[in-house]
Amino acid sequence: MAHIGIDVSKNKLDCLWLRDVQARRVKTKVFPNQPTHYPSLLDWLIRHTQESPEALHIYLEATGIYHEPLAYWLHQAGVTVYVLNPARVRDFAKSTGIKNKTDKADSQALALFGATQPQQRWVPEAEEVRELKRLVARRDAVQQDIQREKNRLEKAQFSRDSQAITSIRHVLVALEQEDKRLQQAIEEHLDRHNHLKRDRQLLASIPGVGPLLSTRLVAALRSRAFKSARQAAAFVGLVPMHHASGHSVEKKPRLTKMGSAKLRQQLYMGAVVALRHNPDIEAQYTRLRGAGKATMTALGAAMRKLVHIAFGVLKSQTEYRPQLTQ
Repeated sequence: MAHIGIDVSKNKLDCLWLRDVQARRVKTKVFPNQPTHYPSLLDWLIRHTQESPEALHIYLEATGIYHEPLAYWLHQAGVTVYVLNPARVRDFAKSTGIKNKTDKADSQALALFGATQPQQRWVPEAEEVRELKRLVARRDAVQQDIQREKNRLEKAQFSRDSQAITSIRHVLVALEQEDKRLQQAIEEHLDRHNHLKRDRQLLASIPGVGPLLSTRLVAALRSRAFKSARQAAAFVGLVPMHHASGHSVEKKPRLTKMGSAKLRQQLYMGAVVALRHNPDIEAQYTRLRGAGKATMTALGAAMRKLVHIAFGVLKSQTEYRPQLTQ
């Protein structure tokens, strides 16, 4: 077994083989971050480690999109790949005395973290889920542009800038047409994959989960093999984080807020609706407020319960049935 850390950037891959964990003996080489150079990287690792691809354990950081082509290629080549949380790796590096912030130091921290801490092997998403996430992300970007242009239009109208008003309206027409096209593309994609379409229909049976939220929940909950509803809620960033020490330090719990901020935003709106139409969430909210919990704490719990319910609905493949009526 060989432990390899690869620090990924847009243009290059800093590859480090951790030859000896205790002595921290390493061997390094830099490769361009281009698919045509991935075979050379793998050949170099096999030649120097004298291990098969299956015995290579490669640790990458989640760096936006730049690590994805390499992770998918290595996985298809039979390599054991791990995609790590950059914040955890950074904290680990500090705890082990790695003070330098260089590409080599980062790749060493990745290899050490992977070799000494238990990790979960990375499994790529199904291609249809990955494509759904791409479509949803692109539509989010277009909708953000629409809102920006509307804000600009309001300012232009206030200042009576006729040239800007005409230009902005032309741009808005194009953006709104693209928004409709992307929405249609999402619907057609779901129609081509019956299991995703059924998942969205099941989620839509939950009061508080509308078309937008149900689509986003399908993309999120089908992107990982979650073992429990709590694990799914943690992935979304809805698990409370406590900060207390002795009797003098006790801060209010707050959500971890990891994962997709856009999904949490839509879950917040879904929870507000669910307070009036979902008996289980309404009962939970009333109980927490009656126990003296703050409004936002109770709403955070409602968001988390929505995810729990969604996880249960997808796992059982049955429509939502309020527990209070059973």
